[in-house]
Amino acid sequence: MKPLITNEQRSKMIENGIQSQNDYGDNHWPVVKLFTPDAGCTWLLSELDPEEPDIAFGLCDLGLGFPELGYVSISEIARLRGNLGLPVERDLSFKATKSLLEYSKNAREAGRIVEKN
Repeated sequence: MKPLITNEQRSKMIENGIQSQNDYGDNHWPVVKLFTPDAGCTWLLSELDPEEPDIAFGLCDLGLGFPELGYVSISEIARLRGNLGLPVERDLSFKATKSLLEYSKNAREAGRIVEKN
């Protein structure tokens, strides 16, 4: 089973978390996109807490029409299963095209995470 976050992504997300703690980088671009292939959940994550690297910050969309910015546990996401019992996956082709706040604004308007403007 592939890890949800690669070592390279983990390093970048911890770096972003350190910048946020130091108050000079609070609008990062998402580093990783996770999703349930058999349910409507999507996470665009930009940082990890350097002191608690299981805790990520990002845009969370549970498929209920109310995506929001917040903190999530990577280990809890890894335990989730969708309607058919499939695990959460990392979108291998995801490349962020805008900041997390821009994704959040677009998601609030659409009621779900959208990658195109």
